[in-house]
Amino acid sequence: MFTGARERLIFLGLLCAAVLSGCASDGVVRGLDDPFLSAHEVEVLEWRERRLNRLAEPYGWLSLVALEFLADGEYRVGTADDNEIVVGSGPARWGSIQVVGSEAWFVTAPGAAVRVDGLLIAEAAMLPASDDRPATTVEAGTVQMQMLERGDRLALRVRDSEAETRTGFAGLDYFPIARDWRIEARWREHSEGRYLLVANVLGELVREPNPGWAEFEVDGRSFGLEAVDAGDQLFFIFADRTSGRESYGLGRFLYADKPAPGSSVVLLDFNKAYNPPCAFTAYSTCPLPPPENRLDIRIEAGELAPPGGGMTP
Repeated sequence: MFTGARERLIFLGLLCAAVLSGCASDGVVRGLDDPFLSAHEVEVLEWRERRLNRLAEPYGWLSLVALEFLADGEYRVGTADDNEIVVGSGPARWGSIQVVGSEAWFVTAPGAAVRVDGLLIAEAAMLPASDDRPATTVEAGTVQMQMLERGDRLALRVRDSEAETRTGFAGLDYFPIARDWRIEARWREHSEGRYLLVANVLGELVREPNPGWAEFEVDGRSFGLEAVDAGDQLFFIFADRTSGRESYGLGRFLYADKPAPGSSVVLLDFNKAYNPPCAFTAYSTCPLPPPENRLDIRIEAGELAPPGGGMTP
């Protein structure tokens, strides 16, 4: 079980220890009930609590245990060692995954207590892999599986709520909260239809919608971050001079609200910069910072690298 999760959340997500969040000048640890916290500090601490909750949920990023790319064929699934796909929980024979081109099906083994989208079924179930459709979940015991589409390949993502990466998770560390890293940037809109080429850890290049960039100044120097359109928000993938040192080597993520109507201001709160999933698991396919977003500056705010510097993709 994920023992001590709530205690770690309170200690690591809400208290202001030296590497986690802002401390009082006298070194006294400060929590959300501290009346001297600023509104911004409270906002960031609450964001950190939500961040930790999402990361540590039973089938969140910490539960990933496998990412299998599948060619055409049949793949037996189960806990028995002679399966092509061996999982850590559930029956010895779950059934099999059958792949033909860009389509995949799951066929349940007779009598196996395997659920597909929460239901026990005896017939074959299609496993859609397109990102624009809800993923079908196959599960037994503490394990869940879903199909993904990466480029022109199908991949099976496997999660286990009892994965060591989750049960042994030690929490998150942060730079101290810094009001100076809550920056009002100028929004520079691109012409419609522009895309940003973003590489991922698999070596693939993905075209992402690129509505504009956020321009800001630090100590008299000008910087900019190209944005990916994320619906009602802007998504930034960036690296800086702390990357590979204090912060995760493959960069960090940051979301910001789109400018209000008639405004050209984007609020970049780097205190909410956080590590991509590949900092915690080798079974994710994280995007990497594009060259335009590799900043020649130390952004001493946001999430620090996990102990050991994070996972190696």
